[in-house]
Amino acid sequence: MKRLYAGVALVGMMGLSVQSFAGNKDRTGQAGATELLINPWGQSTGLFFQNTATVKGLEAMKTNIGGLAYVDNLEFGVAHSQYLAGIGVTVNNLGIAQKVGSVGVLGLNIASMGFGEITVTDFNNPEGNGSTFKPSFFNIQLGFAKEFSKSIHAGIGVTYVTEQIADARASGAAFEAGVQYTAGKRDNFHIGITLRNVGTNMKFSGAGFSISSEAPESEAYQLNRQTPTQTFQMPTYLAIGTAYDFFLDENHMKGDQEKPYHRLTAMANFTSNSFLNDYLGGGLEYSFKEMLMLRGSYRWEQNIGNENSVTMYTGFSAGATVQKQFKNGSALGVDYSYRPTQRPSNGVHVFSLRYSTASKKTRKDALK
Repeated sequence: MKRLYAGVALVGMMGLSVQSFAGNKDRTGQAGATELLINPWGQSTGLFFQNTATVKGLEAMKTNIGGLAYVDNLEFGVAHSQYLAGIGVTVNNLGIAQKVGSVGVLGLNIASMGFGEITVTDFNNPEGNGSTFKPSFFNIQLGFAKEFSKSIHAGIGVTYVTEQIADARASGAAFEAGVQYTAGKRDNFHIGITLRNVGTNMKFSGAGFSISSEAPESEAYQLNRQTPTQTFQMPTYLAIGTAYDFFLDENHMKGDQEKPYHRLTAMANFTSNSFLNDYLGGGLEYSFKEMLMLRGSYRWEQNIGNENSVTMYTGFSAGATVQKQFKNGSALGVDYSYRPTQRPSNGVHVFSLRYSTASKKTRKDALK
């Protein structure tokens, strides 16, 4: 009953949070550092981030950091994303997480976004002056999560983000927190909530905003003038999700601790954005022995799919995971996801590779 009351209280707090957090849609498109909204991991993108309540391990740092607490010993992974395949926009990601005894789990995630070479243009050369430049978007995230009980996992994190070209740069810091709650006979009911990208304002500065001109009524000296720039905020959002695991072979399972062969997880998620449309969606994930996983989802937002749409996505996503569990408890997984897009229709492809090791206790249990 205590777990039930805790779950009801958590749901109530979620409702109040949504009501108080909902952003002013007149500010749509006014946030910066929107690369913070990019999730580089193959499992979460296959569900279009609808797994707020169920995400576990290293990739929880980009969805709901509370799930980072599920890391058993050591986990690291790499990921590569191709945005609108063929135009040269990529995201490369590296992450590592380590459990520190009973203290909790520490995580580090490094992401870099590339745009290829862009032609330099100016007033006199609108078609280009023959040179190119490469923008650099980079962020590094530190996170900590802890298992407070079998039912409650929570975490906090901070991300340093920087955007720069040769003569202009902006940087800032964003903070986040998340919690996951589980209940049910086999811990198959899940609730998750996360608040992400609450941070400092950012402002571009640098030599690119300096203008040299002759002094008024004199040609004897030059004036160097600095063009003022406007500050911008981080793309803050609140996500709330719930999920339920259906064990399709539960009638054939002998004990509460026996792992099912067939799992089907249904999930629903709501995201309240400060500077974008709100999202509402759901997804399904099927798993066979946690070795093969297939997933798909749909995320809805206002005007999606028509001429007034402000997103490049169609709302659908799909993905798969192949994972090998070794006798010593370690695991190696490969993930892939695809999200179709409207304009242009190249789509977004995500590939990720993960490896995790097990604690001594888990290794002993696996070898029994």
